[in-house]
Amino acid sequence: MADITRRLGWRHLRGAPTAHVRHHMSGRLVHDGPGLSFWYRSLTAALSEVPVDDRELAMTFHARTSDFQDVAVQATVTYRISDPAVAASRIDFSIDPDSGAWRGTPLEQLGSLLTETAQQHALDVLARTSLASALVDGVAAVRERIADGLAAEPRLPATGIEVVAVRVVALRPEPEVERALRTPAREQIQQEADKATYERRAVAVERERAIAENELASQIELARREEQLVDQRGTNARREAEELAAADAVRAGAEAARTVRLAEAEATRKVRLAGAEAQAEREVGAARAEAQAAWLRVHGDVDVTTLHALTGTRLAENLPRIENLTVSPDVLTGLLAKLGNGAAGDPA
Repeated sequence: MADITRRLGWRHLRGAPTAHVRHHMSGRLVHDGPGLSFWYRSLTAALSEVPVDDRELAMTFHARTSDFQDVAVQATVTYRISDPAVAASRIDFSIDPDSGAWRGTPLEQLGSLLTETAQQHALDVLARTSLASALVDGVAAVRERIADGLAAEPRLPATGIEVVAVRVVALRPEPEVERALRTPAREQIQQEADKATYERRAVAVERERAIAENELASQIELARREEQLVDQRGTNARREAEELAAADAVRAGAEAARTVRLAEAEATRKVRLAGAEAQAEREVGAARAEAQAAWLRVHGDVDVTTLHALTGTRLAENLPRIENLTVSPDVLTGLLAKLGNGAAGDPA
């Protein structure tokens, strides 16, 4: 749609590069071309805008094959308006001078023309084709037939339309027929899948059997080796017991010999010690006897008073220690009397 602005009773149109604008005033062509920009008066201007870019037209229609089966055709036609002047003269592309909007629906008219023409050619080719062939090769055949038919259609060049490309997206039968057609293939695929499953299970069973046999052989070999290990352990235990017994016997003999040597050495030491003790006792007795004899010889020549004094001294040495001494008057009187008598009798 053209961009139109208003200024003091005048209108300004700014077109797009992909839109061909034709401006008539009083029956005279004033402006003609794509991407124009000009001022005009809305009361005297007759404007038309023709798009010149490539347009995509999607179409879907139903057809019937030679075996009376309905199919749905999905196709896309790419076209463009190659001659805007012819298209504007054949189809109403006029726009409102105030708003720039089309007064009619020119693109819908072009779509109806292309759709009806393509549908006619598709119906012609599908009417002579069976459903199975149409599903297998029908897409290419329908596309070629539609392209050739549109290229040979005289109304399109007369309207200024050029077909650029034709694409047929799909040919689909009715859902029930499609399911029925898919059933054999699905059954075959299912059978192949079941076969593959059975073969895989058979291979798995065979592998499991081989694994079980290997495990059994491994267990047998392991049991045999365990038996050998038990025998070897018994032999080793017996040998170890014999070695330990021999070592104990050697150790016991050495211990007995050592005990005998220690006993003999201890007896010898005791005999020597007893002899030494006896000799020492004899020597001590002899020394004591000699000392007693000497003591007697020494005291034999001493008078009785000296002996009494020595005896008192010896007794005093053996008496317990006296911490406190209490002397009564009677005892003191007696002692003083004895001391007095002794002093009187002393010749000195």
